[in-house]
Amino acid sequence: MTNKYEVALILSVANGDEAVNALKEKFNDLMAKNGTVENVDEWGKRRLAYPINDETEGYYIFTTMTSEPSLPAELERIAGITEGVLRIMVIRK
Repeated sequence: MTNKYEVALILSVANGDEAVNALKEKFNDLMAKNGTVENVDEWGKRRLAYPINDETEGYYIFTTMTSEPSLPAELERIAGITEGVLRIMVIRK
């Protein structure tokens, strides 16, 4: 059984463009390997509504995917232990 999800990911821009690209690739590969990525909408570097970890800017990525129900929890777990991820939110559509 698969469900449709939307993943909102905000990455830190403090470590530079190379770090952002590495994190983008890491999470895109993880989602593609364990599900079907339908759409990736990169908003790029934007000002945050409020500071997170003393940072005022972040790199926004919104992804629509189809996967097994276990993948969102795994994405949140990996994002929680990965340096450079400011926020992640996974919503079942």
